[in-house]
Amino acid sequence: MKEIVIGSNNEGKIKEIRDLLPKYYKITSPKDYGLKSPKENGNTFLKNSLIKAKYFSKKTKKICIADDSGLEVEVLNNQPGIYSARWSGKKSNFNLAISKVYKKLTKLDKNWKTKKIKARFICALTIYGLKKIPIQSLGVINGKISKKKIGDKGFGYDPIFIPENKRLTFGQMSQKLKFKSDHRSIAFKQIRKFL
Repeated sequence: MKEIVIGSNNEGKIKEIRDLLPKYYKITSPKDYGLKSPKENGNTFLKNSLIKAKYFSKKTKKICIADDSGLEVEVLNNQPGIYSARWSGKKSNFNLAISKVYKKLTKLDKNWKTKKIKARFICALTIYGLKKIPIQSLGVINGKISKKKIGDKGFGYDPIFIPENKRLTFGQMSQKLKFKSDHRSIAFKQIRKFL
């Protein structure tokens, strides 16, 4: 059985990627190797995804798939962007990150709730150690920010993101429904053939 390491210490992310991967892989995570995440100092999602995939692949001597993803809010100059996880603080408290988004929107425009606040989720995936060169893909889904936090499914910013042409936030969707359209599955479809 081939092993693949999911290059993340985020439980929500590990669960979603595990469900996308073919069942014939033995799936492990950095936790199984006692590894902490590397410093992500890239200036794009793709660069940070590569940093993680390369680091964990070299450390474990296994194939690694790593994701770097985040939320971009148009009126906030595409913040939080690559700093999406960092907005949640050292304890990965996404309630903190979500309130930061709302605070910034209110500071910018007190009436933001009456407007459509465009946003997008981006996911960059990298597979390292499978071919001679890294395999990368990018998935993007457009949508808007909900007026309040709704739903307790998913993780991260899911409860405040409503994808285009949908009425529910990612936080309200079952995983099956979310996978039909989300940024991670869009990115994954592009690289599935290599696995």
